[in-house]
Amino acid sequence: MPAPRSRPAAALVLVSALAALGLGPAAGPAAAATVPVGAGSYSDARPAGTSGPTTSTGTPVAPKVTPAAQGKPVPTNDWWSSLAFQRYGDNPYSTPMYGHPLTYQAVAGGLEVGYPTSPAVVGDGRQYEFAHKRDLTLGLTGLNSPDTKADAWSDWTVTPYWSDGARTLRTTIGHGLPFVYARGSGGDARITTAEPPAVFADQGNVLGITVAGHHYALFAPTGTDWNVSGTTVTAGLGGKDYFSVAVLPSTDALATYRKYAYSFVTGSTVNWSYDAGTVRATYTLTTEAKEGTERGTLQALYRHQWLHTADPLTPYAYVSPRGTMKVRESASFTTSQRAAATLPALPGAGVDPARLRGYLNEVANSSDPFSGAVDTYWTGKALGKLAQLVPLADQIGEGAIRDRLLGLIKGRLQDWFTAGGANEFSYDRTWKTLIGYPASYGSDTELNDHHFHYGYYVYAAAIVAQYDPAWAADSAWGAMVGTLIRDAADPSRTDSAFPFLRGFDVYAGHSWASGHQGFAAGNNQESSSESTNLSAALVLWGSATGDTRLRDLGTYLLTTEGEAVAQYWFDADQQVFPAAFQHDTVGMVWGSGAAYSTWWTANPEEIHGINALPVTGGSLHLAGHKDAVRRNIAEMERENGGPAVEWRDILWEFQSLADPGAAKAKWDAGNAGYTPEAGESKAHTYHWLTALDTLGAPDATVTGSLPTSAVFTKGTTRTYVAHNHGTTARTVTFSDGASLSVPARSTATGTGTGGSDPGPGPSTGNTFQLRTGGALTTATGATAGSDTIASAQGANHDGTPYRPLVYEARGVNGTLRSGASTTFRLQVDAGTTVGLGQQARVSYDLTGDGTFDRTETYQYFATDPVTGWEEYGQSRGLKSATGALGDLRGGTVRLEVWSAIGNGDSRLQTGTDRSVLVIPYD
Repeated sequence: MPAPRSRPAAALVLVSALAALGLGPAAGPAAAATVPVGAGSYSDARPAGTSGPTTSTGTPVAPKVTPAAQGKPVPTNDWWSSLAFQRYGDNPYSTPMYGHPLTYQAVAGGLEVGYPTSPAVVGDGRQYEFAHKRDLTLGLTGLNSPDTKADAWSDWTVTPYWSDGARTLRTTIGHGLPFVYARGSGGDARITTAEPPAVFADQGNVLGITVAGHHYALFAPTGTDWNVSGTTVTAGLGGKDYFSVAVLPSTDALATYRKYAYSFVTGSTVNWSYDAGTVRATYTLTTEAKEGTERGTLQALYRHQWLHTADPLTPYAYVSPRGTMKVRESASFTTSQRAAATLPALPGAGVDPARLRGYLNEVANSSDPFSGAVDTYWTGKALGKLAQLVPLADQIGEGAIRDRLLGLIKGRLQDWFTAGGANEFSYDRTWKTLIGYPASYGSDTELNDHHFHYGYYVYAAAIVAQYDPAWAADSAWGAMVGTLIRDAADPSRTDSAFPFLRGFDVYAGHSWASGHQGFAAGNNQESSSESTNLSAALVLWGSATGDTRLRDLGTYLLTTEGEAVAQYWFDADQQVFPAAFQHDTVGMVWGSGAAYSTWWTANPEEIHGINALPVTGGSLHLAGHKDAVRRNIAEMERENGGPAVEWRDILWEFQSLADPGAAKAKWDAGNAGYTPEAGESKAHTYHWLTALDTLGAPDATVTGSLPTSAVFTKGTTRTYVAHNHGTTARTVTFSDGASLSVPARSTATGTGTGGSDPGPGPSTGNTFQLRTGGALTTATGATAGSDTIASAQGANHDGTPYRPLVYEARGVNGTLRSGASTTFRLQVDAGTTVGLGQQARVSYDLTGDGTFDRTETYQYFATDPVTGWEEYGQSRGLKSATGALGDLRGGTVRLEVWSAIGNGDSRLQTGTDRSVLVIPYD
């Protein structure tokens, strides 16, 4: 396998020099205190010997913000973050910031503004860039500020601030804004141009100029006048404090832009929703009329936005590194997209249970399932690898393997979720961020990659929650999961502890990886797929815990970034990359463009594979542009001089999203002699490739009414799949009119006729509900009730039934499913009684002759003294078993439940699909 990533590395071709900044020292670590969070905790100070955010020379640094912004969570990992995070000591202003269509850089005299329209293809053709180049600098006469600070920000706009004691300047800039809105005092408005401007319109307080072939309009207050002297253009403000500058798509647009020149943008907000397979998002600018009553504005939409809006657009357009931007004459617009699909796992279609079992055991019984991982990133990858295998083990009835994997995941998560050990999470009060130690790849000193690292933790926790809801309760470990989510993707704009959506740029449509954005090329993101891994994890965690807010956030993020990845990393429509850039994909997107590279290697396999891994049920969106997948694989093989070798598993799985048969053939020919990628396993790769070869590739043209649903097409046959995390059965409807019935806490597959086939998940085999009176039945629709489990009367009855509740089903026929095992979910409640424990035994009389051929006794479940249902399942472990299972022919299945310990009665829920026995039979 390739060497572990080391960021940054010389392998990346960055032709532009890195820009720099720096700030005085912040306070060092304080005496640590442990902050309890549910069953877990974090520290409020970092461990001794570790670092928080620093300059490039290791000096501690604090946010560079005005008093008005002090104490507010700073949105690091944004397109403008260098304003607030001074990474380099000799630049207290900013590095180039790419708002698109305009570019900006703060300097002592104000704000440099550029509009790069001609790309350069550099680095032996491996990078294209629309690098920032100053056309003009917006400022005030005499302004010479010692620094620039962030004064205010919103979802995609920011207000930089300059002051030299006598003069003060604020400008509001943002994604999609053709205007720069300025407010100043202490001096006249001043525009200095990179070359003498050509004036194409002079209307007193409105001036049209052309600089370096780009057309700008300057707007001063009514009654004032612009004066041009060489490369300096000034205007008195006539007692007012505002002026604006706009880049025009053409000189004849001046009248339209003048209409909105005094409608100053003051903020930006996105609101999203998910409903029945559709994600909608409305992007709104708030404005203030400086003159007159006009409150409208103009904004330029990126390609991933205008492809999905029905709102009218003007004929005006701009050039950008993301392709053509189109202009809308309104303060808002709405996009509507088919929701990206997410599944906990693919169905096990076509899989050989014995072969899969062997691969699963290789991982579960490994001497070091975590491969020596100690830091947040590599621990996360190991957690992700194990989590992917849990549903696979469950599908083939391998309860012991499933529970072994769950135990490994829980143990490592709980270790990290508890402060004071060799690894922990620590809260940085200065930067309002949660940092895991040991850190990696600048996640501490640069605040890089939190969404990459923590996405794996959330994904693993979501799989645990699917099988053990009690573990995911806020009173247990769920609150620590929620704290990681708040750090990486907080949906709240009013949380005083963390910023809104730290890494995700809602307007750009994707995340940024660098915490400080301290590069001449702007911010960057390499592994878009590790970003979408967090989004998919939010869908699964929200679904498993009943948090629809997080579920819908994850769906919005995954759907939005999925389209951005297709357009800007894979050039899916071949309309974004410049003609002179001879690559079909890029490994990294930058504010200024993109690069066919990674931070750590020039190996084509990893350049292509880094935007596919980890391959999970959240990767299905990649199948939405199958031709782009095919071009991607073809280019990799050309650049590689042949098929993949090092990351063959990742690239086989990626190819299978477009051409499952071809990918499976590569597995069949080459699976014997390769080492899995660090976050992969042969078990998952075999299962993934086999399932898609059987079902066909994902079909993104059809969506389901549940985020955890997907469709696969092979030839003319569609297969519908959905996972229901809920506690009651539901019907999922699809956009083509099909429907699928999905039992509670189960995955179902079907042909869309309303019925379902047994699918993976807790429901392996026939599912029996409990009925008061002693029956086990496959019938549904009963009224919920409960039976009393008699007290153990202070004695120990562990392993021996004592006054048990007995439930039976007779005349049962079934064929034993190879490798499968008994599972159950029983809802029990001890009320407020302390020290109770309930126990279950399942017995099988294979022929109904009165002799039980197989008896399984499970470890008892210690209930808590809090009123409310708790779930007892087979995951508690098998205490003892006698006999062997075989086919049922008129047989009897019996469930016994009793009090193993304690002195008090308890209750067992009946009549619902939350209390069920699942037998391993077809």
